[in-house]
Amino acid sequence: MPIKIECFKAYDIRGQIPNELNADIAYRVGNATAEFLGAKTMVLGRDMRLSSGEFADAVAKGLTDAGVNVLDIGLCGTEMVYFATAHLKTDGGIMVTASHNPADYNGLKLVRDDAKPISGDSGLTDIRAIAERDDRKIASTPGSRKNVDLFDEYVQHLLGYIDIRKLKPLKLVANAGNGCAGIALDGLEQHLPFEIVKIHNEPDGTFPNGIPNPMLLENQSMTADAVVAHGADMGIAWDGDFDRCFLFDEKGAFIEGYYIVGLLAESLLAQNPGGKVVHDPRLTWNTIDIVAAAGGIAVQSKSGHSFIKETMRAEDAIYGGEMSAHHYFRDFAYADSGMIPWLLVAELVSISGKTLSELVGERIAMYPASGEINRKVVDAHATLQKLHGTYSGEAIAVDDMDGYCFEFPEWRFNIRMSNTEPVVRLNVESRGNQRVMVEKTAQVLALLDADAG
Repeated sequence: MPIKIECFKAYDIRGQIPNELNADIAYRVGNATAEFLGAKTMVLGRDMRLSSGEFADAVAKGLTDAGVNVLDIGLCGTEMVYFATAHLKTDGGIMVTASHNPADYNGLKLVRDDAKPISGDSGLTDIRAIAERDDRKIASTPGSRKNVDLFDEYVQHLLGYIDIRKLKPLKLVANAGNGCAGIALDGLEQHLPFEIVKIHNEPDGTFPNGIPNPMLLENQSMTADAVVAHGADMGIAWDGDFDRCFLFDEKGAFIEGYYIVGLLAESLLAQNPGGKVVHDPRLTWNTIDIVAAAGGIAVQSKSGHSFIKETMRAEDAIYGGEMSAHHYFRDFAYADSGMIPWLLVAELVSISGKTLSELVGERIAMYPASGEINRKVVDAHATLQKLHGTYSGEAIAVDDMDGYCFEFPEWRFNIRMSNTEPVVRLNVESRGNQRVMVEKTAQVLALLDADAG
């Protein structure tokens, strides 16, 4: 029977179990994806959620019914599906995960050949329409499902981003949050000279230590406190499917993803002189400054993984970074990885002889930023127009690539509507003046709060 599927989002499929997402819907999505791609072979992976095994089975049945041969890599992180899809040259891949959502949620992330994203503007809408139909694609000869182990190749690929000979015996705290990051970490550890203090390393879909979302302040203290208690050189935390990587300095201070983008851009440009670096519009001055000083070319893209990846491919950029802690690498099929960033930063700490706080401290002082602030408003579009009317006259530049960016001599800000929530998101930064940044943030927030929903 035709149904209405409500769990399709801007970038992936995600919903509450079982009313928004269940095995029937997972089957339909797998089958519809096979039809949409005309696929013959696809990669399948799943995270540690209690429902992920059932949903992976349903997706596999939908694919094999359509005649697709499924290469099942089992329990993994999303980036491992990206790697396998590109490495094995399949027609696409599906990852069963809801990342950092609550335990009663699950979802699906879809890619086509070479790990190219399938998002709302590049196929998800079509797949939804096919999945909602009452007919299914049933091949005269069903496909097969077989287990494939690419773990060693994946680990060796990650190690190729660093020079192990230059690494020092750093002490690191690593918090997998009972997500899947511990799987990759265990594989990397044996090749590295680091002492790694592991927290919540075992994948556990019951989330005994809370949902793996390091963006939440209440979740950051576990990693921060452990860094201080163990005298570690750095702390690392990941979300459930570890496509985002969050770092803490040796004092336990959480480092905004914006400043890590600058560090990684500088590191990769040293190896690729004249290369291009893609960044999102939310916070830009630090990245642009570092890229120019390193002899690279900064390229702005709309926020969101599908836009960043599309721009990177078009520009053949060596690296792309978002302040949301997504980091993208040309040699990783232009996809995001949560493992490559901390390896590169640990290498930088080793080579530079500086602490992580020293590496980012100067940049934070040069370009202090508010961090992303969310506000619920009655009418997000009307609020953006009000801010445009208020600030466009005095701004020296206005950019509408993604919401609105208003630039002034001493400060700038970006305001945009969320793709996934009924909120607007604000980011403010200044040129070396913390007081101006704080004052201007308060000024814009007062206007947002007047429209509060």
